[in-house]
Amino acid sequence: MLLGGGRALLLQVAHPLVAAGVAEHSGYRDDPWKRLAGTMNAVWAVVFGTRAQADRAAARVRAMHRKVSGTLAVPMGPFPAGTQYSALDPELLLWVHATLVDSALLVHSRWIGKLGRAEEQAYYEDAKTLARLFGTPPEVIPPALDDFRDYMEAMLESDEICVTDTARQIAQTVLHPPLPVPLRPAVEGVNLVTASLMPPRLRREYGLSWNPARAVVTAGSRQWVKRLAMPLLPDRLRRVPDARGYPAAR
Repeated sequence: MLLGGGRALLLQVAHPLVAAGVAEHSGYRDDPWKRLAGTMNAVWAVVFGTRAQADRAAARVRAMHRKVSGTLAVPMGPFPAGTQYSALDPELLLWVHATLVDSALLVHSRWIGKLGRAEEQAYYEDAKTLARLFGTPPEVIPPALDDFRDYMEAMLESDEICVTDTARQIAQTVLHPPLPVPLRPAVEGVNLVTASLMPPRLRREYGLSWNPARAVVTAGSRQWVKRLAMPLLPDRLRRVPDARGYPAAR
């Protein structure tokens, strides 16, 4: 599922106000994946932990959000200079949450297996609990899966979601983190997956390389993962530690 992490991050910062918050209030240049790792650790605590663990994790996330606010110094996309932003903005909270949900469903369908309609709906209902715990007001959360998909489509077609210079700078750090030379081929493999998952317009705006040959390679990789890698992968490698300890935690 972490194959969708790059897509989620790039979608998030394709909202200019999210990009401004990340650029001004995070250490993404030193550790570009730290923000995603922190988010996912909080998610695992809510999904697999006790209620007390979930509440503590959610409280930490909300406390971090309270520290993130500011004003655009220059125009960014449709937002003029002087526009204020805050990580407590319900619409921004919803967008960040939506990128995680949409990416998870997309990666599962392409790289693991298609979920049934009832399974997708059940997943979405659980995801709404995450959104509420992390501070998203219930009234802005799309009530049903179809509503959520309509929301994603509308957002991706709107001028509100666009790739600014700030987003491109963040993307460069996310896609090309400072790593030892032996690890760089693996990163390029992950970047190929990220490019394959991006909406075409945003892929072009980010300048991600894409062509028919890359599409063929990615399609072949998906089949290899679904038919061979996933069925043979040991449970201790398939599941995050929180998931492996879930029966005991519950």
